[in-house]
Amino acid sequence: MVSENNFNKILKNTTKKIDPIVKKILSLDTSKRTKKITNYQILTGGKRIRPFLTILCYKLVGGNTKDVLYPAAGLEILHNYTLIIDDLIDKSETRRERPSVWSKFGSATANCIAVNYASSIFQASAKSKYSIQISKIFAQTMKTLTEGEILDTLLERGDRKQEPYIIENMYSEIQKKDYFEMAGKKTASLFQTCCEVGGICANAKPKALNALKNFGFNLGIAFQIKDDILDIFGEEPDKKIGNDIKERKGGNIVIIFALQKLSKNDKQKLLKIMKKKKILSKDIKDAMKLIEKTNAEEKAEQLGKKYIDNAKKSLKTLPQNIHNEILAFTADFIMARKE
Repeated sequence: MVSENNFNKILKNTTKKIDPIVKKILSLDTSKRTKKITNYQILTGGKRIRPFLTILCYKLVGGNTKDVLYPAAGLEILHNYTLIIDDLIDKSETRRERPSVWSKFGSATANCIAVNYASSIFQASAKSKYSIQISKIFAQTMKTLTEGEILDTLLERGDRKQEPYIIENMYSEIQKKDYFEMAGKKTASLFQTCCEVGGICANAKPKALNALKNFGFNLGIAFQIKDDILDIFGEEPDKKIGNDIKERKGGNIVIIFALQKLSKNDKQKLLKIMKKKKILSKDIKDAMKLIEKTNAEEKAEQLGKKYIDNAKKSLKTLPQNIHNEILAFTADFIMARKE
């Protein structure tokens, strides 16, 4: 039986294994001058959930060497690459209670650091005996993530005056199918890749690889749904109350559900707040009151649990061992987390 203490210890152990490799990869072909600013993003912390999944999936299907560590580190670099880009796009000034990369060093430098991360991803995959296959998957995943990031901006309710493509193509109405396309590409695709790469490194058979991919994808959708809930109702670092209202995120499942349930008048009030040039604390409070008139939070929680159940179903077709148990616990942790 997996306990919360054991789970946290395994997570911390993953960080101890992965972080030195991440820093080593980021430092390759990098001058001393650049090394300090390149390491800044990684040093902001994080739970290392993605390499954790890669290593667990590797062990689940019989991997028993260290072959998986460099690809797992590459996936953590890939995740942090997306965070740098995400903060640039959203103009987010903080990340895990520290200045974001662009806020700390400027947008020009942040873009250069992002290129370093993008290059490092493939330097990590090159150190695997399955390097060609993994590099191909990394490239495909990066393109899918890019599609998801673009779609996320098109689902916003704000006015990006300096972004002609977004202004011209912004969605006037957002449907659940639009949300799931965005969440699938922006978040779930990376979770899927993490689980698939673990299986590839263990030379898993196609049936097991498909089960791992399904587990990762469903887990990733649930992760995004929980993020959406926390970005409305959260009180932890980086998950402030009404954060996605302030950032005008139309692609938030709680907001989508609320808009479906609100009266026509209240719906217009909420949309008006999200389209304001400057959203004040009072606006966020007013928007929260409107959302709380509905069962949007409860509905989002139920939807997230449905995807967790789907993820766990995939585990039933895979070897039944301690690693399977830890992955099932991870799935529950995803929906129970507070940050």
